[in-house]
Amino acid sequence: MDRRHFLSLLALSLPLGSYGIPLTGRAEARPRVIVSTDIGGTDFDDFQSLVHLLVYSDMIDLEGMIASPWGEGRNRKRHLLAIISEYEKDYSNLRTWSARYPTPDRLRSISKQGGSDLAAPPGWGKPTEGSDWIIASARRDDPRPLWVLLWGGFEDLAQALHDAPDIKSKLRVYMIGGPNKKWSTAAYDYIAREHPDLWIIENNSTYRGWFTGGQQAGDLGNANFVAQHVKGVGALGDYFASIAPTVKMGDTPSFTYILGSHPEDPGKGGWGGEFVRAWTRPRVTFNSSPTANDVVETFAIVELIYRPAGAAPAQARASLVIDKQEFAGYPGDDGAWHFLFSPKEAKTWSYRVSSNHPGLDGQTGGFTSRMPAPEMASHPSDKYPNWWTDNPAPELSEGQAQGAKSISRWREEFLRDFAARLRRAQAPA
Repeated sequence: MDRRHFLSLLALSLPLGSYGIPLTGRAEARPRVIVSTDIGGTDFDDFQSLVHLLVYSDMIDLEGMIASPWGEGRNRKRHLLAIISEYEKDYSNLRTWSARYPTPDRLRSISKQGGSDLAAPPGWGKPTEGSDWIIASARRDDPRPLWVLLWGGFEDLAQALHDAPDIKSKLRVYMIGGPNKKWSTAAYDYIAREHPDLWIIENNSTYRGWFTGGQQAGDLGNANFVAQHVKGVGALGDYFASIAPTVKMGDTPSFTYILGSHPEDPGKGGWGGEFVRAWTRPRVTFNSSPTANDVVETFAIVELIYRPAGAAPAQARASLVIDKQEFAGYPGDDGAWHFLFSPKEAKTWSYRVSSNHPGLDGQTGGFTSRMPAPEMASHPSDKYPNWWTDNPAPELSEGQAQGAKSISRWREEFLRDFAARLRRAQAPA
């Protein structure tokens, strides 16, 4: 074997940080990680991100995988078990590279079912297998923080914080917000309202740099990369390609972030993005129907309150119909109805209320959302001392996606590293 080939194999066998710096491999250097994923929902990227996670799983202490809330039913853990079965087919090959790859049985034992429904106000409800697992993991006698990566709903984390606020200091949370925040509004609202001292990265748009912008030429294009470097590379590669023939992996930045050299300082940047201290978390309440002239911050929590005239029918129900989707409304103790929404992009929104309550049904309104102004980064909130979010500097934006260039600038590095890692799943030639 020539020296160049030897060094290439050596590089593949060493875990790399986000600047190509080998991690030590010592137990105290490996992050403790729980992933909460809406796998099995409407988007395919969780499946792809889990393939990525598993081929790098020798670099971390993976302590849990939680199937978080989505409207598909009560047994979404089966999707976790299905991807573990694909991992099992490649396990013997992966094991030749590192003895630290978790066994398939170990992965099955830490796969948990989270909440089956999105939370209503106040943002928490009953304990779940997932929320209890977060609590038990955080309370283990281990000096390392526990990283909780939120790829889907926030309900299990909110429940864990409600049931065991003592765990908060042990947690480091990386939230893929944006569209997920649109669904988990009540859980997010609870976390921001009752736990402002939580250490958290709220990534609402930076994550888009994983698949938008950067070096897209040749084999680094989203479709070409899958065709040339993923499909046919072990069972996991085929599984990845079968999910979708193009790269998305929008949740993966949360994982690559913690492999960097300085995860406790989100301002320094790396494959998982560069962030700024958060300003006061935007929340707007309308007590009457807003119009397009009413402006809110994109990704804000928007609360619409209606006090309908007339008697409510038995088993009254109402939903906010917006962006071709429906979001349940909830009656308050005073008879007012509350609707929560979080706009995921900058545009003018219109809505109507659908209800069996005649005083609610047919109510309409709208508002305009705008991306945070760059100067907001100069106003970190004392109320949220450990809260970080997308850097709104114009030079880091990919179109509307603020902060995305802090990831896309590394595109060639992180994709080539993933391609090299995935080759571990193949049988030796």
